[in-house]
Formats: sequence, C-alpha cells, structure tokens
Amino acid sequence: MKTKAYIGLDVHKETIAVAVAVAEASRNGEVRYHGAIPNNQQALSSLMKRLSNKLEIEEIAYEAGPTGYKVYRCLKGWGYNCSVVSPSAIPKNPSDKIKNDHRDSKTLARLLRAGELTPIWVPDEIHESVRDLVRSRHAATKDIKIAKSRVLSFLLKYDRSYTGKNWSGRHRTWLANQQFETKAQQITLQNYLNALDQTESRRKQIDEQLEDIIPEWDLYPLVRNLQALRGIAFLIAVTTAAEVGDFARFAHPSHVMAYMGLVPGEYSSGSSTRAKGITKTGSVLLRKLLYESAWCYRQKPKVGAWMLQHTPKDIPQEVHDIAWKAQLRLHKRFFSLLQNGKKSQVAVTAVARELVGFIWDIGRHTNPTSSCA
Repeated sequence: MKTKAYIGLDVHKETIAVAVAVAEASRNGEVRYHGAIPNNQQALSSLMKRLSNKLEIEEIAYEAGPTGYKVYRCLKGWGYNCSVVSPSAIPKNPSDKIKNDHRDSKTLARLLRAGELTPIWVPDEIHESVRDLVRSRHAATKDIKIAKSRVLSFLLKYDRSYTGKNWSGRHRTWLANQQFETKAQQITLQNYLNALDQTESRRKQIDEQLEDIIPEWDLYPLVRNLQALRGIAFLIAVTTAAEVGDFARFAHPSHVMAYMGLVPGEYSSGSSTRAKGITKTGSVLLRKLLYESAWCYRQKPKVGAWMLQHTPKDIPQEVHDIAWKAQLRLHKRFFSLLQNGKKSQVAVTAVARELVGFIWDIGRHTNPTSSCA
C-alpha cells in the first residue's frame, strides 16, 4: 500500500523546487526536500511519474506568481489535485529569517498537509486572456497620464502654462503652436506629444478590440446585465467580470466584499477593541473603479437620458429591478452617513461595499453562456 503524500512546489522561471510531506496521524510526519527540476513540461511529467510510483499523491500546491498557471494546468490535465495559493495568505513565522527555495517548498508541503492553505480561483485560458486584455487597457490609461504629465512638466520648466482647461481641443491646438528658441527644445516637446498620441491611439485600439471580443465571451451576459447599474458602463462591467469571474462561487455577498478588500479590518486584544480601515485585499484596480461608480449615487435616483441611450436593450426586467433598488438604497445610504458626520470618502467607501452586494445579486441572476467553452 502506497503512503499518502502532499507535494509543495516553489516555481520559478527556470526551476521548480520540490518537497514531499508524508501524511501521518500527527503533524510531525516527515517533510523532505526532493530536489529541483527544470521548469518545463517534460521534466515535470517525469517527476510526477517517479513520485506516483512510490507515493499516493493527495494534493499539490504552489504559490501564485509571475509564471502564471502553466504548471497548474499541466497537473490538472494529468489528473492530479493541484492548488494555487496566494503568497499573502500563507502563514509565516515572524522569527524565521532564512528564506530559500528548498525551505519555501518544504513550508508549502507541510502547510498543505496540515490543511492551512486556502487555494485561489484559477481562471480558464480564455478568461485569463480576456483579463490580460482588460488590464492592458487600464495600463494604457496609466501610460496616457504619464505622457500628459511629461508634456506639462516640460512646459512648466520654461514657464509656459495654459490658462484654460487642460487637454481640451483648444489646449491641444495651443500645444501644437508652441515655439522654442532652440531646435533641441522643439524636438523634445514634439517627441513628448508624439508619445502621447501613440498611447492614446493604442488605448482606442484596445477599446475596439474589447468591443469585438466581449460579445463572444461566456461571461458576456454578466457584462451586459451589470450595465443596468448606475455608474457601471461597459469598461467597468468588463473589468468586474474579468477580475471576479463567476459570482456563483460566492455563497454570500459579504464574501465578495471581503474578496475585493472593502470590509473593515480589526485589531483587538482582550477587552481592547480597535477597528481599522478597510482591508484593501484583492484587486486595487477593481476597487478604484468601484469607488468611481459609487460617487454616482450622490445624485437623486433616476434613469436619465445617458442610461437610456447606453444601457443594453436586452437586459431582463429582474435585473432592472435590482438596479433601481440599488439606486434607492445607495443614495439614501450616502446621505445618511454624511448626516451622521462621516466624511464623504468614508461614505463613498460604504456605498461601494454595498454596491458589491447588488453586483453579486445580478451575477447570481445571470447564467453564463457556453460560446467560448
């Protein structure tokens, strides 16, 4: 009879460190370092065959990192039970000051055997590719801000500033008409303006690509339905679907709120109870977009001309009912908090947290298609 074992992998670009924890009645069973192998499919397959001949492999785990999910998909394809864990969720001993590959792999194997590792959700390859495209769009927006800052900083150095609204049509004409005394200065400004034009053009191309790809995605019904909510247009809806995935994996809206880092933290001991700010775990990008959406609920509840024009026409009535309920609830919540003396930033954070609950409810009423399966 084969001995049950748990495998910890420390995955890097070139190598994979391997450790094996033997399953025993107590937690003090043997944990040994097996060695390092090249990070390629052939070496990984050979390793698993050797280990499977001697051991009954219960589960395999490794940390999420820059190498992605290639190892996970290989192991799952071969029939092994594999988990990917977040580095921030791995218990650590504060007194342990030595870190290397073989210690990391042994730690993973030992914690996996003890049941102290929580796996993260791993998207399929199509979902991951859509998420990459969505993130590249937001990266392009960040590049545009940097390019604009370079232009304005360069002009400020030579005491040139525009008195009207920056980046309006007139401002761009003013920029194009700027003349400098030296040829080098003129070339520098033009290079900065060209870089800005290129990044804006790239973002426009990504927007067009998203509009072509998303209708063929299996989560398109979710993207469509989320746009019924005030403050959530196409881009925020796509980003939410790409970052969270299927909302059916969350049993309660509070789980989604915690996943997005919008729940309050706490640091209490004994009779001392001290609340902290929100945990800020999860996607920083998604949390930022939810803040932007939450500000819309300062306005009185209504379905205005913009929403009538831009909201998809084939949204189910039950989703529209949820969206209207959200407007009534969140508008009242925002001003109730302000009247109680809360700062507007605190109020909008609370509204963003409750908005997630309505997003979860819409996700629960949306059935993904199978067009990309």
